Formats: sequence, C-alpha cells, structure tokens
Amino acid sequence: MNDDSQILIARLLTHQSLRRDDKLVKRVLSDEQFRAEVDARLLATGLKLLDNVYADHVTLALHRAIEPKIFGARDIWQNNNFGLSRDGVALLVVLWAQIILPKRERQESHVHADDDQNDMFGVEKPLPRAEDTSIGIAYKALLADFGDKLGKKTRLDMNLGILAKLGFIERRGDVIVEGPLLDLMMDTDLLKERIINGALADVFKRSPAQMIPVPRQAAAPEPEHEPEAADSAADTELPDES
Repeated sequence: MNDDSQILIARLLTHQSLRRDDKLVKRVLSDEQFRAEVDARLLATGLKLLDNVYADHVTLALHRAIEPKIFGARDIWQNNNFGLSRDGVALLVVLWAQIILPKRERQESHVHADDDQNDMFGVEKPLPRAEDTSIGIAYKALLADFGDKLGKKTRLDMNLGILAKLGFIERRGDVIVEGPLLDLMMDTDLLKERIINGALADVFKRSPAQMIPVPRQAAAPEPEHEPEAADSAADTELPDES
C-alpha cells in the first residue's frame, strides 16, 4: 500500500482541491501505476479524481452510480445543488458561461489574458494554464446585466458569497474570478450548446460584460463540499424577476 496515495487523498479531502503543479498531483496525472492505485482506493469509497487539462486544480467527486444513493432520486436533488436556491444555480451557470467559455477559447488559441493576438506558433506549445488565460468579470457589469433576473443586489450578493465559500469563484475587490472548482464541477460538453443556443443565447449575441485580466495568484483552500452535484445545472433556466 502506497503512503503517497493515502496522503494525496487525505489532502484532497481536507483542502477540497489541489493545484496541478503540486508534487503528488503531477505524479498522479503522469504515473499510470500511481493513478491506478489512487483510483482504486477512491472507487472503494464511491469517489473519483476529477481533473481536466483546462483547469489549474484537481478535486474529488462522487461516481455517477453512487449519486442517487447519496442525494436521492434525480428529480429531488437536481435543483438543489450544494444547497443553492434556483437563482443561485442560475448565477453559477451565468458565471461559468462568462468566465470559463472565453477562457477555454483563449487556451485553445494560445492567447494569454493580457494578449490580444493569437500566437501563430501556438499549436506547438503546451496548453496555457488557466491563471494565464482566465478573465475576471466586473461586479458592477454583472449586476447591470443580470441583477434583475437573479434577485437584484441583495440576492446576488448573497449567492456570490455562497459560491465563493464553495470554491466556484473568488472575489478580488470589484472583480469576480474563477475559483478552483468552476471549470471542474461543470460539464462543459453538456452545458455549452444549451447555454450558447438556449438560456443565455441573447447574452452571447450582444457585447460581453466588462472583463478584466486576472492577476496571478494561487487559490486558497476552501472548506469541504458535497462533490459533483453541480452538473445538473444544465437543466436550470434563469428565474423570473423577484
């Protein structure tokens, strides 16, 4: 039994997420034997390691097969992700669409957050890190664009606080930026088309909210949360005005 796998899992359970450049995280992402051992130990408890190349962090999540036994039938828990109200889930989807989709496009085009031009040789380079390409959103712009739909300022502020506590976002002054979990816990393949051509279609047809380059800064660990319930936000529509 490898002590390193025990330590890695314990740290993930304690800190919620770890950066990809962490020594043990780098190992589990590159060492097949070590990854198999970690996966086996997680599977025994109904968990799995969650990562993607676009995110700077990794985390733990429940296996799909175990979710109904933990959260109940899908129609019961799908609209109660992380204890968020309907307008909270809607805000989460809006922030994901406004922050993660542009970031992934920049990563795939090898464009940094403070760069306005594509790198003609970018295809030969590694995918840029999230911290080099992620864009923050001005709070005032978010309030102006979505405040009426998301419960006005009081509800918006309350839900932003909850999302920050859960690790989805960070607040840096007047700027809302990507947290460790925003690009991990949302199913981009499932959400992207539904968002761009569905609930937020009108948003993507007009000028984007004021976006601000994110300064490099490692994310601080956040408290534990219930893993992988947020993917059901794909079925959530923006609520009516309060």
